[in-house]
Amino acid sequence: MTATANSLGARTAVALAVAAATLAGCSSGGGAPVWTAGASTGASTTSAGPSGGTASPGGTPGDTASASPGSTASGGSTAPAWKVFTDPAKSVSFELPEDWIAQSVTPDPGALPGGLKIEVKDAKGGYLATLQTGLSPQPVPDCPAEAARAYVVVSSVPVELPHRGGEGTIDPRVVFRVIQGYKYFGSYGITNMVGGADGKSCELQNVVRGPEGKGDYSFGDLTALKALAPDQKVAPAKSFDTLDQAAKYVNHGEEFANVQRMLLSLKVKN
Repeated sequence: MTATANSLGARTAVALAVAAATLAGCSSGGGAPVWTAGASTGASTTSAGPSGGTASPGGTPGDTASASPGSTASGGSTAPAWKVFTDPAKSVSFELPEDWIAQSVTPDPGALPGGLKIEVKDAKGGYLATLQTGLSPQPVPDCPAEAARAYVVVSSVPVELPHRGGEGTIDPRVVFRVIQGYKYFGSYGITNMVGGADGKSCELQNVVRGPEGKGDYSFGDLTALKALAPDQKVAPAKSFDTLDQAAKYVNHGEEFANVQRMLLSLKVKN
């Protein structure tokens, strides 16, 4: 290894160590919440939108998105008015800004009977997240030590959702995590899956293990985050040149603040 490579490796190690200390987020276990955008567990009243149920823009018949007067926002959320999306069977519901779009689409092959797939887009049609239920449980992929990449938990907030425990699981949380590749790749979602050992992972899963017989479910921009190669498509993962940029996206970004509130509002029928 050349002196230049040694120097680069040392700088990378120092950067990760500083980031881990600053963000307090290299632990993947079921510990206390780490730093997140604003006071996400606090409450502030939002203004009410129009009353009554209306068809969700772009949705299918039976999907409803009604205004939620008096609902509370996580600290930092900026949308002035919110609505509630509910599927026809009332098996799931969540809040979203009034001008965002929630649309039911055909579930992926292999979904369990009754499984849902709901895409959320912003007012301009930009993709934000997908809610999927009835996912067939999948084993955690093997992760050889040489393939594992350092990751940091930038935000982690507890959320009450039905789930099953067991080895490799934690209590459900809404998270934003970044994993190191040629850039820092970030993703938000719900999970009760341990990220990886010693702050390293091959794949960070945004999946909650559902109750027995119900299948798993996910709500986020990706179901799994990996370090990408330069020739791979980045979107919908986020990419950052530095950990500080990722921190600013979480701590100061309007998009994340509103997405975080939406994810925290998810209700799933047990």
